Amino acid sequence: MAQQTYDVAVIGGGIAGCASAYYLARRGLRAILLEKGEIAGEQSGRNWGFVRQQGRDPREIPLMIECNRMWRELSKELEADLEWRQGGLIYLAENEKRIADYEAWLEHARDYQLDSRLLSATQATAMLPGMTGTWAGALHTPSDGQADPVKTTQAFAAAARRQGVEVVTGATVEEILTGGGEVIGLRTEHGEIRARKILVAAGVWTSRFLRALRVELPQLYVKATVLRTNRAPEHSQAGIWCNHIGFRQRRDGSFNIAPGRSADLYLTPDSLRYLRDFWPAFKAQSGDIKLLIGRETWDSLGVVLGGPKALTRQMKRHRVLDPEPNAKSAGRALAEFKKLLPAMAGLHIESSWAGMIEATPDEIPVLDAVPGFNGLYVATGFSGHGFGMGPITGRIMAELIAEAHVSLDLSAFRFTRFAEAKPLSLGDAV
Repeated sequence: MAQQTYDVAVIGGGIAGCASAYYLARRGLRAILLEKGEIAGEQSGRNWGFVRQQGRDPREIPLMIECNRMWRELSKELEADLEWRQGGLIYLAENEKRIADYEAWLEHARDYQLDSRLLSATQATAMLPGMTGTWAGALHTPSDGQADPVKTTQAFAAAARRQGVEVVTGATVEEILTGGGEVIGLRTEHGEIRARKILVAAGVWTSRFLRALRVELPQLYVKATVLRTNRAPEHSQAGIWCNHIGFRQRRDGSFNIAPGRSADLYLTPDSLRYLRDFWPAFKAQSGDIKLLIGRETWDSLGVVLGGPKALTRQMKRHRVLDPEPNAKSAGRALAEFKKLLPAMAGLHIESSWAGMIEATPDEIPVLDAVPGFNGLYVATGFSGHGFGMGPITGRIMAELIAEAHVSLDLSAFRFTRFAEAKPLSLGDAV
């Protein structure tokens, strides 16, 4: 790679990075996107495909309302088939406690005039013919939708190329180069480039990557499993969550099914490093998280002991981070699905996969400039719901980088919020 100068370098070929590169180019900036493996190879290509406003953290709702509007025109804008369907989203409630949770969320949604509403048990049953079970009701947002994660991310990359972005795959970034308190470029495995501004949108690699600059960002990663069935007659165009599974029927008739709450958390040195930050979340979700020791544990320990060079070796070794799916979890999810929809009893697992989700302590992303380094930005920590936010993430990061201000309030997503948090007392940890 010949040394060149760019206005912006984007690290990461997921939907956040590809969308950011696209919107940066539309603003007239010369950009390069660097991906160590392939576009949409990791979590951006491995998620459920839900595009939802429903159930969002209230701080995310304004972004998702605007993002939902963007999704409706995105296929035309990107000149690609994204398998976008605006079939709505339904969360079934198994008891009155869950209904109360949905009512509490609706208090926030009403402030934004969302079309979300509670359904009675009769209404919910009528919307989902053939589904068994006794339900107290449901939460429904008709304007939500679904899309194909791989097609969408790759479409953003292709559109970015048409706008003049240099998209380079198989290019591990080894070091962010700085001088005088500002970024000046990157060293990649193919050579150095110069860039006035840099966006790190590297998913689960982001926190470890920033640590080489002595920048701390509390972030852990969890493994989540998804399966796909063979094709079936159309049941519903809505995304559905119930009984701890989530599923949607794709346009070809197959179903994407996933455990709705459970995830595998690998114990790593970062688990201890960020214990204080994550302790409230650990306590609240202890029944949904399975703690494991595995390859990820030893890989992370090796990075701690070996430093930046060890991280570079690990990124090259895992060009595409492809963890083994949890077969037991997938089997239980399919069994629960068949129990809910007896007409689908003949379906089987055609494929299954897992992805590593980068999580923050408060489960909302960081979308901000990085303190201490002029020209350095980060978009990460989407905590399992970043795909649907992809288009608005790209647009607002382009606004922030190009103009230093954005059209939506990002104060809740500031980088410094974890350092500002009240220190954990010993009494909180018992």
